[in-house]
Amino acid sequence: MRKLFPDYLIITLKGLAMGAADVVPGVSGGTIAFISGIYQELIDSINNVNVSALKTQKKEGLKAAWEQINGSFLLALVTGIGISVLTFSKVITHLLETQPILVWSFFFGLIIASITLIWKEITSWKLVDILFLLIGITVSYYITIARPVSSPDSYWYLFLSGFIAIIAMILPGISGAFILLLMGSYETVIGTINSFREGLTTANSEILTQALLKLGVFAFGAIIGLKSFSKILHWMFANHKNTTLTLLVGFMIGSLNKVWPWKQVLETRINSHGEVVPYIDKSILPQNFEGEPQIAMAIVLAILGFFVIFGMEKMASKLGKN
Repeated sequence: MRKLFPDYLIITLKGLAMGAADVVPGVSGGTIAFISGIYQELIDSINNVNVSALKTQKKEGLKAAWEQINGSFLLALVTGIGISVLTFSKVITHLLETQPILVWSFFFGLIIASITLIWKEITSWKLVDILFLLIGITVSYYITIARPVSSPDSYWYLFLSGFIAIIAMILPGISGAFILLLMGSYETVIGTINSFREGLTTANSEILTQALLKLGVFAFGAIIGLKSFSKILHWMFANHKNTTLTLLVGFMIGSLNKVWPWKQVLETRINSHGEVVPYIDKSILPQNFEGEPQIAMAIVLAILGFFVIFGMEKMASKLGKN
């Protein structure tokens, strides 16, 4: 079915939601893509960006090649993601610093709802599916308790960070932002995004050029990683959809440890602004939390997050999951 302008506007809004999720350590933009009904189309479209599209462009023209790669869909989605990352990166990091319990509660509700919706997509359960569910839970959980490292301030490491993080970003349940945090690149990437925005608003060419160079290297790594991994995902969904879904559900369940709102800080570190920030923490019960646990508001935000996902799913269903 041919998409119209309102359909692409909805796709851009879904991109906005994906971008907002991707800047939060512990939340996956892939999860938002999945529950909003565009995940399969996203993977297929990325997979179609290949040499064959170049051949089509030579033989049949740019329009035919653009349609082959589903270019309008990708452009609308990437536009939403880009706007969201530039707009919300500072807002979300500020909220995580000032209202961490409420923010994590909201995302906890989002992921619980996402698990429920994807679980319903699984049509049968075999021994191999249960095995992959357990593998997903184990891998994702151990990622959440892994010790972050400090990265060298180099372009090759930014490239590597982009390559690895993008794979996590398109997998529901595994947070690309958290992978960046583990690699020690999160602060560098978010800081570069904020510098890019500063360079634009102040028309400072030096800041803008430096930020563009770093973002370009990171983006190049992300493009290579995305193109490489999309083929694997495309094959998995085409040949082993049920097993793939159980693995993704496992990733989501394991990631709940990271977004659990109440944490005990075990170690701190000094960030690039000279501020003391948490470095290593662990999940604890609300009654063991030092300070105001905000249990009532946390429950409200978790319920809100839960129903936001179901609202998006209903909207996607009404729009024919465009």
